[in-house]
Amino acid sequence: MAEYVIGITGASGSIYGVRLVHELSARNHHIHVVITNAGMKVMEEELGISGPKEIEKLLLYPKKAQVRIWQNDDFTAPFMSGSNAFEAVVIIPCSVGKLAAIANGISSNLLERTTDVALKEKRQLILVVRETPLSIIHLENMVRVAKAGAQVMPAMPAFYHHPKTVDDMVNFIVGKVLNLLRIEHNLLRGWGSIQKKD
Repeated sequence: MAEYVIGITGASGSIYGVRLVHELSARNHHIHVVITNAGMKVMEEELGISGPKEIEKLLLYPKKAQVRIWQNDDFTAPFMSGSNAFEAVVIIPCSVGKLAAIANGISSNLLERTTDVALKEKRQLILVVRETPLSIIHLENMVRVAKAGAQVMPAMPAFYHHPKTVDDMVNFIVGKVLNLLRIEHNLLRGWGSIQKKD
């Protein structure tokens, strides 16, 4: 059982973050969730829910005891300090605004401070960036965080697994994150395990 920090920002694709929280909690991991204000607005728009109570209800399913939601301005959270040994931080989805803050070491809120801790303590930091097209500034920020030790995993679904639904495409991205975290799952089949069709 490990401890993970999941950040959900204002980029499109909040369902990725929700699905990852569900997958981790289903495996009895402890999950700390931090949602930015913009992230809450996007969740309401994309997932058809309204207000913090419905967001909390959505995230706490299926294992309420394993998930804790923190306010982004709550600097009492234990994982904002390097003395707390969490396993990894995943920002999913990660807006290019949050990417820029991380790339420049800005720690003006809990989520930014936590990514700063992950980098300085050499803990795993995965940024599931969701934006298109990408400007040179976005690309340079990706290079900068990668050089600092983060793993940049843009939300780019593949099609070799023949997705039939949006859910299949969500599972592909979340499955790739679980691969990076070295957590076994059955959300997607690897390239070599896919049978070719005549």
